[in-house]
Amino acid sequence: MKNRASSLVVLLIFIFLLNCKSDKKGSAEKETSTEQVETAKSIDKLVRVTTKSMEFICSDTISSGWNTFQYQNQSNETHFILIEKYPPGKTIDTMETVVVPIFTKGMDLINAGKPDEGFAAFGALPKWFSEIKFLGGVGLTGPGQTSESTIKLDPGHYILECYVKMPNGKFHSSMGMAKAIFANDSDSGNIPPETNVEITISSTEGINYGNEIKKGKNTFSVYFKDQVVHENFVGHDVNLAKLDGNTNIDALGAWMNWADPKGLITPAPSGVTFLGGVNESPQGHTSYFTVNLTPGTYAFISEVPNASKKGMLKTFTVSE
Repeated sequence: MKNRASSLVVLLIFIFLLNCKSDKKGSAEKETSTEQVETAKSIDKLVRVTTKSMEFICSDTISSGWNTFQYQNQSNETHFILIEKYPPGKTIDTMETVVVPIFTKGMDLINAGKPDEGFAAFGALPKWFSEIKFLGGVGLTGPGQTSESTIKLDPGHYILECYVKMPNGKFHSSMGMAKAIFANDSDSGNIPPETNVEITISSTEGINYGNEIKKGKNTFSVYFKDQVVHENFVGHDVNLAKLDGNTNIDALGAWMNWADPKGLITPAPSGVTFLGGVNESPQGHTSYFTVNLTPGTYAFISEVPNASKKGMLKTFTVSE
């Protein structure tokens, strides 16, 4: 009888240990599953865009609402992403067959030393061209750099474009750097990131910002107090560049004007590495960009003629 009781106790202990092991395994599986879900959610917050040559590689469809565009520039040239919304009935085919050829013709004449004829050629742009909405995007990003900008988009069709110029003066958009994307009715559920530096830009006050900019991760908000069309037919934006000790600030300012034969053309000015920013946006809009900064000298600069005189070229230093 005693032996039977002992056997029963051993059996019960064995069952108990087996159940504990099973529970631990189930718990571990649950934790792993939860971790995988959280990782998936984190990944879903990014719209990943890659350039390897003269293209935008990314999903054709994204969620509407707030999205963080992570742009990996794996090419040998500086690029940006400008998000455009064309009028109803106008598509990327319209852009490629109507708009791009007019700008190409005008730029070819300017490059040939015929600026008056070149700017006159832009007069052939259709009346609806003024109805295109420029809704932000990723600022200038140098070769081998990755930048992140957070933009809010309503449901609808959009075009991503880069019109930086090749060494021969040809716009990147004429070489294939334009892509149609669709923001569906499903809101991303994302919210704007927390910021540590607030930037305001306007045509009358230039670029202004508060708070000290420190080394490490910085998230900037960019509020467009107003928006105007400048002499080069574009509005203002905010680009971040790191400068080395030999950077010519005047050369950088001149380079930011695409309408100049030497403007916005590869290569970027010596000693300048572009790290992203926020592209042209409408009045009243706020967008964001995040970047890790190392000690050194930097500049906020807008893609407009005479940026310094307009208060749209501001340098600052990040300390150790």
